[in-house]
Amino acid sequence: MTGSLIPTPPRRRLPAGASDCHMHAYGDAATYPPATASPFRPVPGGDIESYRRVQAILGLERAVVVQPSVYGFDNRATLDAMAALGPDAARGVAVVPPDVDDAELERLTALGVRGIRFFMLGSGVLGWDALEPLAARVAAFGWHVQLQMDGRDIAETAPRLARLPGRLVIDHNGKFLAPVPPDHPGVRAIEGLIAAGRTWVKVSGVYETSREGFPRYGDVAALARRFIAAAPERCLFATNWPHPTKPNELPDDGHLVDLFAEWCGSDETIRRIVVDNPAEVYGFPPA
Repeated sequence: MTGSLIPTPPRRRLPAGASDCHMHAYGDAATYPPATASPFRPVPGGDIESYRRVQAILGLERAVVVQPSVYGFDNRATLDAMAALGPDAARGVAVVPPDVDDAELERLTALGVRGIRFFMLGSGVLGWDALEPLAARVAAFGWHVQLQMDGRDIAETAPRLARLPGRLVIDHNGKFLAPVPPDHPGVRAIEGLIAAGRTWVKVSGVYETSREGFPRYGDVAALARRFIAAAPERCLFATNWPHPTKPNELPDDGHLVDLFAEWCGSDETIRRIVVDNPAEVYGFPPA
Protein backbone atom coordinates (compact mmCIF):
# COMPACT_ATOMS: atom_id res chain seq x y z
CA MET A 1 0.00 0.00 0.00
CA THR A 2 1.28 3.49 -0.82
CA GLY A 3 -1.49 5.91 0.19
CA SER A 4 -0.71 7.66 -3.10
CA LEU A 5 -2.07 7.59 -6.63
CA ILE A 6 1.54 7.51 -7.86
CA PRO A 7 2.96 3.97 -7.54
CA THR A 8 6.36 2.66 -6.67
CA PRO A 9 8.27 1.17 -9.63
CA PRO A 10 7.58 -2.53 -10.14
CA ARG A 11 10.45 -4.99 -10.04
CA ARG A 12 9.17 -6.57 -13.26
CA ARG A 13 9.24 -4.44 -16.39
CA LEU A 14 6.30 -4.97 -18.72
CA PRO A 15 6.97 -5.62 -22.42
CA ALA A 16 6.80 -2.98 -25.16
CA GLY A 17 3.22 -2.20 -26.12
CA ALA A 18 1.80 -3.14 -22.71
CA SER A 19 -1.81 -2.06 -22.27
CA ASP A 20 -3.82 -1.03 -19.23
CA CYS A 21 -7.31 -2.23 -20.11
CA HIS A 22 -9.25 -0.39 -17.40
CA MET A 23 -8.53 3.06 -15.99
CA HIS A 24 -10.62 6.17 -15.43
CA ALA A 25 -9.95 9.86 -15.98
CA TYR A 26 -11.47 12.75 -14.05
CA GLY A 27 -11.28 16.52 -14.35
CA ASP A 28 -12.41 19.84 -12.97
CA ALA A 29 -16.08 19.84 -12.00
CA ALA A 30 -16.66 23.12 -13.81
CA THR A 31 -15.68 21.45 -17.08
CA TYR A 32 -17.00 17.96 -16.33
CA PRO A 33 -19.92 18.34 -13.90
CA PRO A 34 -20.83 15.19 -11.98
CA ALA A 35 -24.21 13.64 -12.65
CA THR A 36 -26.54 14.81 -9.91
CA ALA A 37 -27.86 11.30 -9.22
CA SER A 38 -24.44 9.66 -8.90
CA PRO A 39 -23.32 8.57 -5.41
CA PHE A 40 -19.69 8.84 -6.57
CA ARG A 41 -17.59 11.99 -6.75
CA PRO A 42 -14.68 12.73 -9.09
CA VAL A 43 -11.36 11.40 -7.75
CA PRO A 44 -9.02 14.25 -6.72
CA GLY A 45 -5.77 13.88 -8.62
CA GLY A 46 -7.32 11.40 -11.03
CA ASP A 47 -6.56 13.47 -14.11
CA ILE A 48 -4.93 12.27 -17.31
CA GLU A 49 -1.64 14.06 -16.68
CA SER A 50 -1.24 12.24 -13.37
CA TYR A 51 -2.02 9.00 -15.15
CA ARG A 52 0.79 9.68 -17.62
CA ARG A 53 3.19 9.56 -14.67
CA VAL A 54 1.68 6.24 -13.61
CA GLN A 55 2.14 4.86 -17.13
CA ALA A 56 5.81 5.86 -17.20
CA ILE A 57 6.51 4.27 -13.81
CA LEU A 58 4.72 1.02 -14.63
CA GLY A 59 5.97 0.70 -18.21
CA LEU A 60 2.52 0.95 -19.78
CA GLU A 61 2.19 2.38 -23.28
CA ARG A 62 -1.50 2.01 -24.04
CA ALA A 63 -4.70 2.53 -22.09
CA VAL A 64 -8.41 1.82 -22.26
CA VAL A 65 -10.21 4.77 -20.70
CA VAL A 66 -13.43 3.58 -19.08
CA GLN A 67 -16.29 6.01 -18.51
CA PRO A 68 -16.65 6.68 -14.75
CA SER A 69 -20.11 6.28 -13.25
CA VAL A 70 -19.94 9.81 -11.84
CA TYR A 71 -20.35 11.33 -15.32
CA GLY A 72 -23.39 9.33 -16.41
CA PHE A 73 -23.93 9.64 -20.16
CA ASP A 74 -21.52 12.59 -20.51
CA ASN A 75 -18.46 10.96 -22.08
CA ARG A 76 -16.44 14.15 -22.54
CA ALA A 77 -13.87 13.49 -19.79
CA THR A 78 -13.23 10.03 -21.22
CA LEU A 79 -12.96 11.28 -24.79
CA ASP A 80 -10.67 14.16 -23.80
CA ALA A 81 -8.39 11.76 -21.93
CA MET A 82 -8.26 9.48 -24.97
CA ALA A 83 -7.35 12.42 -27.18
CA ALA A 84 -4.58 13.43 -24.76
CA LEU A 85 -3.06 9.94 -24.95
CA GLY A 86 -3.28 9.82 -28.74
CA PRO A 87 -5.11 7.66 -31.30
CA ASP A 88 -2.58 4.81 -31.32
CA ALA A 89 -2.28 4.69 -27.53
CA ALA A 90 -5.89 4.98 -26.34
CA ARG A 91 -9.22 3.27 -26.70
CA GLY A 92 -12.42 3.95 -24.80
CA VAL A 93 -15.42 2.31 -23.18
CA ALA A 94 -18.40 4.67 -23.16
CA VAL A 95 -21.87 4.83 -21.62
CA VAL A 96 -24.63 5.80 -24.05
CA PRO A 97 -28.39 6.12 -23.53
CA PRO A 98 -30.84 3.57 -24.93
CA ASP A 99 -32.07 6.07 -27.54
CA VAL A 100 -28.58 6.87 -28.89
CA ASP A 101 -28.61 7.35 -32.66
CA ASP A 102 -26.30 5.80 -35.23
CA ALA A 103 -24.58 9.09 -35.94
CA GLU A 104 -23.39 9.32 -32.32
CA LEU A 105 -22.22 5.71 -32.35
CA GLU A 106 -20.31 6.40 -35.57
CA ARG A 107 -18.73 9.50 -34.00
CA LEU A 108 -17.64 7.65 -30.88
CA THR A 109 -16.27 4.75 -32.92
CA ALA A 110 -14.17 7.13 -35.01
CA LEU A 111 -12.77 8.62 -31.79
CA GLY A 112 -11.65 5.20 -30.56
CA VAL A 113 -14.53 3.88 -28.45
CA ARG A 114 -14.73 0.10 -28.61
CA GLY A 115 -17.11 -0.87 -25.83
CA ILE A 116 -20.21 0.05 -23.82
CA ARG A 117 -20.13 -0.13 -20.04
CA PHE A 118 -22.82 -1.80 -17.97
CA PHE A 119 -22.20 -1.21 -14.25
CA MET A 120 -24.77 -3.32 -12.40
CA LEU A 121 -23.85 -2.51 -8.82
CA GLY A 122 -26.45 0.10 -7.99
CA SER A 123 -25.03 3.32 -9.44
CA GLY A 124 -24.90 2.65 -13.16
CA VAL A 125 -27.23 4.57 -15.45
CA LEU A 126 -27.93 1.54 -17.66
CA GLY A 127 -29.95 -1.35 -16.27
CA TRP A 128 -30.61 -4.93 -17.28
CA ASP A 129 -33.56 -3.87 -19.44
CA ALA A 130 -31.17 -2.03 -21.76
CA LEU A 131 -28.62 -4.83 -22.10
CA GLU A 132 -29.88 -6.79 -25.10
CA PRO A 133 -31.14 -3.81 -27.17
CA LEU A 134 -27.94 -1.81 -26.72
CA ALA A 135 -25.67 -4.84 -27.13
CA ALA A 136 -27.27 -5.42 -30.53
CA ARG A 137 -26.94 -1.76 -31.51
CA VAL A 138 -23.27 -1.39 -30.60
CA ALA A 139 -22.20 -4.80 -31.93
CA ALA A 140 -22.90 -3.43 -35.40
CA PHE A 141 -20.12 -0.90 -34.77
CA GLY A 142 -17.65 -3.49 -33.50
CA TRP A 143 -18.12 -2.67 -29.82
CA HIS A 144 -18.16 -5.18 -26.99
CA VAL A 145 -20.19 -5.15 -23.77
CA GLN A 146 -18.11 -4.46 -20.65
CA LEU A 147 -19.92 -5.83 -17.61
CA GLN A 148 -19.41 -5.29 -13.91
CA MET A 149 -21.75 -7.12 -11.54
CA ASP A 150 -21.56 -9.24 -8.41
CA GLY A 151 -20.06 -12.49 -9.63
CA ARG A 152 -22.08 -14.41 -7.08
CA ASP A 153 -25.10 -13.82 -9.35
CA ILE A 154 -23.46 -14.55 -12.68
CA ALA A 155 -24.33 -18.27 -12.83
CA GLU A 156 -28.04 -17.51 -13.21
CA THR A 157 -27.27 -14.71 -15.68
CA ALA A 158 -24.76 -16.63 -17.82
CA PRO A 159 -27.29 -18.07 -20.32
CA ARG A 160 -28.49 -14.54 -21.04
CA LEU A 161 -24.94 -13.27 -21.44
CA ALA A 162 -24.04 -16.14 -23.75
CA ARG A 163 -26.79 -15.05 -26.16
CA LEU A 164 -25.49 -11.49 -26.54
CA PRO A 165 -24.13 -10.57 -29.96
CA GLY A 166 -20.49 -9.57 -30.19
CA ARG A 167 -17.91 -9.83 -27.45
CA LEU A 168 -18.23 -9.66 -23.67
CA VAL A 169 -15.56 -8.38 -21.25
CA ILE A 170 -16.08 -9.14 -17.55
CA ASP A 171 -14.48 -6.82 -15.03
CA HIS A 172 -12.19 -7.63 -12.11
CA ASN A 173 -12.21 -11.45 -11.96
CA GLY A 174 -16.01 -11.33 -11.90
CA LYS A 175 -16.11 -8.73 -9.10
CA PHE A 176 -17.38 -11.15 -6.45
CA LEU A 177 -18.41 -8.80 -3.66
CA ALA A 178 -17.42 -11.44 -1.13
CA PRO A 179 -14.52 -13.82 -1.75
CA VAL A 180 -15.53 -17.23 -3.05
CA PRO A 181 -13.66 -20.50 -3.57
CA PRO A 182 -12.23 -21.09 -7.05
CA ASP A 183 -14.88 -23.75 -7.76
CA HIS A 184 -17.82 -21.44 -6.97
CA PRO A 185 -20.70 -21.71 -9.49
CA GLY A 186 -20.07 -18.11 -10.55
CA VAL A 187 -16.44 -18.86 -11.33
CA ARG A 188 -17.43 -21.92 -13.32
CA ALA A 189 -20.02 -19.83 -15.18
CA ILE A 190 -17.35 -17.33 -16.20
CA GLU A 191 -15.14 -20.19 -17.35
CA GLY A 192 -18.03 -21.51 -19.44
CA LEU A 193 -18.49 -18.13 -21.10
CA ILE A 194 -14.75 -17.92 -21.78
CA ALA A 195 -14.74 -21.40 -23.29
CA ALA A 196 -17.43 -20.35 -25.76
CA GLY A 197 -14.84 -18.05 -27.36
CA ARG A 198 -16.35 -14.55 -27.16
CA THR A 199 -15.68 -13.58 -23.52
CA TRP A 200 -12.61 -12.06 -21.87
CA VAL A 201 -12.01 -11.43 -18.15
CA LYS A 202 -9.89 -8.72 -16.56
CA VAL A 203 -7.54 -10.22 -13.98
CA SER A 204 -7.57 -6.97 -12.03
CA GLY A 205 -8.91 -5.20 -8.97
CA VAL A 206 -8.01 -7.97 -6.51
CA TYR A 207 -7.66 -5.35 -3.76
CA GLU A 208 -11.28 -4.22 -4.08
CA THR A 209 -13.02 -7.18 -2.44
CA SER A 210 -10.20 -9.16 -0.80
CA ARG A 211 -10.66 -9.91 2.89
CA GLU A 212 -7.14 -11.25 3.16
CA GLY A 213 -5.81 -7.93 1.87
CA PHE A 214 -2.30 -6.63 1.33
CA PRO A 215 0.25 -7.84 0.37
CA ARG A 216 -1.01 -10.85 -1.60
CA TYR A 217 -4.81 -10.51 -1.71
CA GLY A 218 -4.71 -14.29 -1.85
CA ASP A 219 -8.43 -15.01 -1.63
CA VAL A 220 -9.24 -13.04 -4.79
CA ALA A 221 -5.85 -13.61 -6.46
CA ALA A 222 -6.73 -17.31 -6.52
CA LEU A 223 -9.41 -16.50 -9.10
CA ALA A 224 -6.96 -14.52 -11.25
CA ARG A 225 -4.49 -17.40 -11.13
CA ARG A 226 -7.22 -19.84 -12.14
CA PHE A 227 -8.37 -17.79 -15.14
CA ILE A 228 -4.79 -17.23 -16.33
CA ALA A 229 -3.90 -20.90 -16.00
CA ALA A 230 -7.02 -22.02 -17.85
CA ALA A 231 -7.22 -19.43 -20.65
CA PRO A 232 -4.43 -16.82 -20.87
CA GLU A 233 -5.71 -15.96 -24.36
CA ARG A 234 -8.93 -14.67 -22.76
CA CYS A 235 -7.41 -12.56 -19.96
CA LEU A 236 -6.71 -8.82 -19.84
CA PHE A 237 -4.56 -6.77 -17.45
CA ALA A 238 -5.79 -3.55 -15.84
CA THR A 239 -4.89 -1.15 -13.02
CA ASN A 240 -8.35 0.30 -12.29
CA TRP A 241 -6.50 3.57 -11.57
CA PRO A 242 -7.28 5.88 -9.75
CA HIS A 243 -9.08 3.27 -7.64
CA PRO A 244 -12.34 5.16 -7.08
CA THR A 245 -13.80 2.61 -4.65
CA LYS A 246 -10.78 2.72 -2.29
CA PRO A 247 -9.85 6.41 -1.88
CA ASN A 248 -8.64 5.81 1.68
CA GLU A 249 -6.92 2.47 1.02
CA LEU A 250 -5.03 3.09 -2.21
CA PRO A 251 -3.14 0.06 -3.50
CA ASP A 252 0.37 0.28 -4.90
CA ASP A 253 0.09 -0.32 -8.64
CA GLY A 254 3.76 -1.25 -8.86
CA HIS A 255 3.16 -4.03 -6.36
CA LEU A 256 0.06 -5.14 -8.28
CA VAL A 257 2.09 -5.38 -11.50
CA ASP A 258 4.56 -7.66 -9.72
CA LEU A 259 1.74 -9.83 -8.40
CA PHE A 260 0.29 -10.08 -11.89
CA ALA A 261 3.66 -11.17 -13.30
CA GLU A 262 3.86 -13.82 -10.59
CA TRP A 263 0.39 -15.14 -11.47
CA CYS A 264 1.43 -15.41 -15.13
CA GLY A 265 4.62 -17.31 -14.44
CA SER A 266 6.28 -16.69 -17.82
CA ASP A 267 7.24 -13.84 -20.13
CA GLU A 268 5.18 -15.45 -22.88
CA THR A 269 2.00 -15.38 -20.79
CA ILE A 270 2.63 -11.81 -19.65
CA ARG A 271 3.06 -10.65 -23.24
CA ARG A 272 -0.04 -12.51 -24.35
CA ILE A 273 -2.18 -10.80 -21.71
CA VAL A 274 -0.78 -7.25 -21.79
CA VAL A 275 0.04 -6.90 -25.51
CA ASP A 276 -1.60 -9.47 -27.78
CA ASN A 277 -5.03 -9.77 -26.17
CA PRO A 278 -5.64 -5.99 -25.94
CA ALA A 279 -4.67 -5.64 -29.61
CA GLU A 280 -7.32 -8.23 -30.47
CA VAL A 281 -10.10 -6.87 -28.25
CA TYR A 282 -9.53 -3.11 -28.62
CA GLY A 283 -7.85 -2.88 -32.03
CA PHE A 284 -4.53 -1.41 -30.93
CA PRO A 285 -1.94 -1.36 -33.72
CA PRO A 286 0.90 -3.91 -33.60
CA ALA A 287 3.46 -3.16 -30.90
